Amino acid sequence: MKAWHVTALGAPLTLTDLPLPEPGPGEVRLRVAAVALNFADLLMRDGKYQERPALPFVPGLEVAGTVEAIGPDTSAPPLGTRVAAFLGAGGLAEAVIAPASRLLPLPEAMPYDHAAAFPIAYGTSHLALDHKARLQPGETLLVLGAAGGVGLTAVEIGKRMGARVIASARGAEKLAVAQAAGADHLIDSDAPELKAALKALGGVDVVYDAVGGPAFDAALSACKPEGRLLAIGFASGQVPQVPANLLLVKNLSVMGLYWGGYLRFRPEVLTASLRTLLGWYATGGLCPHISHRLPFDRLPEALDLLQARKSSGKVVITLPEARR
Repeated sequence: MKAWHVTALGAPLTLTDLPLPEPGPGEVRLRVAAVALNFADLLMRDGKYQERPALPFVPGLEVAGTVEAIGPDTSAPPLGTRVAAFLGAGGLAEAVIAPASRLLPLPEAMPYDHAAAFPIAYGTSHLALDHKARLQPGETLLVLGAAGGVGLTAVEIGKRMGARVIASARGAEKLAVAQAAGADHLIDSDAPELKAALKALGGVDVVYDAVGGPAFDAALSACKPEGRLLAIGFASGQVPQVPANLLLVKNLSVMGLYWGGYLRFRPEVLTASLRTLLGWYATGGLCPHISHRLPFDRLPEALDLLQARKSSGKVVITLPEARR
């Protein structure tokens, strides 16, 4: 099979021929149809992610495809079943080994590209807003980086949960994408005085921040008493420093969320969340936004789109299986 390899940190990926892997106990082999890219793939390639696979490695965190082989003594969906799976790495290949316990059988009408784009983005936002922040109907939710892979799903899920949603993103085109996902108010992230704009809208109850940097500071200042701030990621490259005195004065809570971490200590929380989300999808309540679909051999171009912030929602790599 062919796979994209990271052979040196910070270097371009290399398309390599590898032996077809065989699943062991508790594992299955998937024939990959689609792979969704994440900013974490760039960080992992550059050795800046919190998890660092040994070199060489194949990146790719979330895939969709069909069950092609089942390991011994393994309870798994039957051969040929269409599934999605979250992986620590390895997805950017024509076939991949996945733990049987992480497979998500797909609704009949769900295409492979939607399935690949689904677990991390929707799972992160639902877990953050529901499980961590306890977002309530009528509250005001601010989403920073609202047109990105996870930010856009936060807009969509926040609106479904009954919140008034303020979306912050760069430029009219990305703000239009956030508005289409349900945002009630739009703020260009390049505009000055974010804090003043938020206060003019009455302040915020919950902040969903995948960006970091100065926008976090402005959002913190615009929080209402008992506001909750969710640190999801730092796409700006700047990790905010939180003044504890302001937390005390307003009784604020700052919470971090690493969705993949729940696989280790509370996987049942992820499972329940994803079941809820797939139910919403099956009834037409969610629709992944994919700005770019590129074939497997154009992966470097797809990563460049992600790096240059030229995409909105998700970028998905498709393989021949997706067209069968």
